Amino acid sequence: MIDITAQVAAALRGDPDTALFDYQGRAWTRAQVAALATRVTALLDQAGVGPDDAVGVVVRNRPQHAAAMLGLISSRRAMTTLYAMQSPEALARDVREGGFAAIIADTRDWSDPVRTAADGLLGIRLAADGTADLVPGRDRIGPGPFRHFTAEPGIEILSSGTTGKPKRILFPFRMLVRAVESVTAGHNDAVPEPEILTWPYGGIGGMCNLVASAVIGRHTTLFDKFNVAEWADAVRRRRPRWVSGPPAVARMVLDAQVPKEDLASVECFYGGGAPMPPALQTEFEETYGIKVIWAYGATEFCGTVVSWTPALYERYRDAKLGAMGKALPGISLRVVDTVTGAPLPADREGYLEALVPAVSADWIRTTDLALIDADGFVFHRGRGDGAILRGGFKVLPEKVAAVLQSHPAVLDAAVVGLADHRLGQVPVAAVEARAGMPVPTEADLLALARRELVAHHVPIRVRVMEALPRTASLKVDLAAVRRLFEEETIHG
Repeated sequence: MIDITAQVAAALRGDPDTALFDYQGRAWTRAQVAALATRVTALLDQAGVGPDDAVGVVVRNRPQHAAAMLGLISSRRAMTTLYAMQSPEALARDVREGGFAAIIADTRDWSDPVRTAADGLLGIRLAADGTADLVPGRDRIGPGPFRHFTAEPGIEILSSGTTGKPKRILFPFRMLVRAVESVTAGHNDAVPEPEILTWPYGGIGGMCNLVASAVIGRHTTLFDKFNVAEWADAVRRRRPRWVSGPPAVARMVLDAQVPKEDLASVECFYGGGAPMPPALQTEFEETYGIKVIWAYGATEFCGTVVSWTPALYERYRDAKLGAMGKALPGISLRVVDTVTGAPLPADREGYLEALVPAVSADWIRTTDLALIDADGFVFHRGRGDGAILRGGFKVLPEKVAAVLQSHPAVLDAAVVGLADHRLGQVPVAAVEARAGMPVPTEADLLALARRELVAHHVPIRVRVMEALPRTASLKVDLAAVRRLFEEETIHG
């Protein structure tokens, strides 16, 4: 069996002068990354933090955080990723409830609430200059108790969280081979193309990229948060043949009217994280002459399980527009009945299941509705757990959102269900107004919905916003949208 942790360790011992990252105009060499990785693990060793003790890493897309995580992986130390993009109070709650022996975080993330929550834990702070030291007052571990990964150490990662509270999923280190496979699938580059990273390191997409880039020796450009201007500048400087990201990246690049010549080196846009709307794919391809190669995966799969390839694109692009692709080699897929769980034939809609041998010997059920056609292409049909039951009628949020998105002044839309005393649930919607156009009114959008939808699909409210709340991976944060309406109801 391939030992990815050993490969990461070997990668850190490579040519010390090779640049592995650039961030805010500064290059980070392999020597700098390896030195910081060694420093972090040494601090843990000296404090008596065992290799199977739970260590929380407050993750940002910065070289020092990448170095710290590579150090943990290469020394086979268990870790849990924690989102930095939340309030100090929320982060403190994660620290308090995690059962950690140690917390590793950027200097700026050691706020008073987090320091207080880390009482009795070892605290390591990462500085922008590539150094790491102990947090004053948090320089030794207390008596615990702490969580231990006694069965098999690995990485705990939060699943998406776009439909409610995220759940932590543990990936033993042996599964990291999937990370490399899912990132390198379809790429046969003699010299690895530079990565301009849009995926957060705290999620499965970012973690897969971190591990794969280390193993194959790929240079990565990092941003704290996706920004079109910084991204376009990186594309101009690094001249990659391909870029990657969720649909929101394509949409934002188009809306910013990034000149075609700035993306002249790019041949393919590899994406995932959410279904790519066919109209958006066509607009992006026609504007930039860049092929859109889509994929589908999930935290539970430890990466991608379905994807297009350039060869599939050349043969099937028009005939299979809207598909997520076909199963990757070694992956089995099926669609099952949403009620009985029985496998369904081709072209029937149900829950998608995947058999991923590196992860589990059992079929893994998703709540994604899909169909697999006779040629093996997978089409996403929405989320089975997102339906709103309004007085016995089922409301499909994706259908309502699609109608609202058809308004020329709407960039994006999200639909959620609110509890209702009489009907059980009622749909409400929030839309993101498109910049540079007259802001649509709630009355305009409700009139559109009434025109295009059956009565029980029409939302009771439409809130027009400058920007929809999003997760770190740029997906609409449905839980945050729901809270907006719930707070509005409470405060009248």
